[in-house]
Amino acid sequence: MASIFKKRKHSIGLTLLGFGLALIFAGCSTTTIQQYEATALTTLTWRVHYTNDPIEGKRGRFESFAFDSLLNRNGEKPEGAAVGPDERGLWWPKIPPKPSLDEIEDRQKRPYEKPGRPELLRNVEYQITYQQNGQTVTLPTNYAVYRQVVKAYPQNTPLRLILGVNNGSVEKAEPLN
Repeated sequence: MASIFKKRKHSIGLTLLGFGLALIFAGCSTTTIQQYEATALTTLTWRVHYTNDPIEGKRGRFESFAFDSLLNRNGEKPEGAAVGPDERGLWWPKIPPKPSLDEIEDRQKRPYEKPGRPELLRNVEYQITYQQNGQTVTLPTNYAVYRQVVKAYPQNTPLRLILGVNNGSVEKAEPLN
């Protein structure tokens, strides 16, 4: 009897996996492009965690303070870059001013809240922009696609893009040479 349930669970699991993969690939398509640009928006942001109990650290809220951003285009050094390229080939803005103790205390919403130490967050948002049927298309992407476009850009190598669900993102870029 137990083996029947194991077989059913296995069968149901495989069916669900197959259905999930079918849904994922149903909304995906490919396109070939010849004019394109990859961007990576690098951002540095100071953030402080406010808690009711700093030892517990699970509850509370975050407050963001000063930030600075820099737009990388096709892997080339952008004007105003302060740091880089890093191990991923990205350039970063100058570090924004660290929040002062007065600024941190001013953001306390309740007298019993305890602010943590300011931490500097690094964030990157990748996008690819290309021409398709006479229109400019800009979609979010990932680091791997950004790097592939950066490598192809100097030679203007045609690329095949694999788009994500409902063509809402670029999941992969492959050179056509």
